Amino acid sequence: MSQFKVYGDIYSGNCYKVKLLMSLLEIEHDWVHIDILNGESRTNEFLARNPNGRVPVLGLPDGRWLFESNAILHFLAKDTCFLPIDPYDHAQVLQWQFFEQYSHEPYIATSRYIIRYLGSPPDRQADLEARRVWGYAALDVMESHLEKQDFFVDEHYSIADISLYAYTHVASEGGFSLKPYSNVRNWLRRISQHPQHVTMEQFAP
Repeated sequence: MSQFKVYGDIYSGNCYKVKLLMSLLEIEHDWVHIDILNGESRTNEFLARNPNGRVPVLGLPDGRWLFESNAILHFLAKDTCFLPIDPYDHAQVLQWQFFEQYSHEPYIATSRYIIRYLGSPPDRQADLEARRVWGYAALDVMESHLEKQDFFVDEHYSIADISLYAYTHVASEGGFSLKPYSNVRNWLRRISQHPQHVTMEQFAP
């Protein structure tokens, strides 16, 4: 019986973050697929684990539950090379994770959801166009930062990179072109070359 249980949809970037870190750290776990489009995250059983009705959710060995992807990353990465000990570097990890949640995910990830999960319905086209402006603005910030360094915090691969990698590497599925962003593309390649790297497709249900 494995130590952890993860409830999620592997094609969700927020769930993939958790799968990727657990692979990098070789953490054994059970993965329970949740079909969000069929309401499996809205059942009473699931809401008892996360009253917000969203994936991922991490089940701990002692029976407790933890939700919100970046909180889960912090919990799993404690005392590992993926979470800096230095207070300033640690704060920078948080800085980029907040950036991911407030300036990146609402535009790039949500655009991908509209296209991939909802089939890009006609009544969402104006919404997609509005999100595109701010999505590219987030990519501009990333491109500028990566001009000076290989990773987002202190030249080391950290959970800040994992948070941003999750939806950036599939940004094209949300209608975003990474062609003008050579620094971002080089960073994506560095992440994917880690020997313990895994892809979404490896765990497709």
